[in-house]
Amino acid sequence: MEAVTRQKGISDEMVEYIGILTKLELSEEERAQAKKDIGRMLAYVDKLNELDTEGTEPMCHVLPIQNVFREDVVSNGDESADLLRNAPYRRDNMFAVPRVL
Repeated sequence: MEAVTRQKGISDEMVEYIGILTKLELSEEERAQAKKDIGRMLAYVDKLNELDTEGTEPMCHVLPIQNVFREDVVSNGDESADLLRNAPYRRDNMFAVPRVL
């Protein structure tokens, strides 16, 4: 993409190729507008490349993210005996179900 941003403009072939990649069928007017829009986007990217980012720490997200996971603590205990009480068939502290082939 860097090679494209340094060009003066974007070619009709490039717009056609982008249309194929995005599975869009564009009319001539839409292609012309897309060519202008893509050119403006690439010019903006070039403008951003002019910023001095030396010493700037990279971010993985724009908002501060903290670990939302909690410790895995058992709070309700082992209720397997209560669950198995409703089972029609049991085997070795497990539900027994008919074999399905």
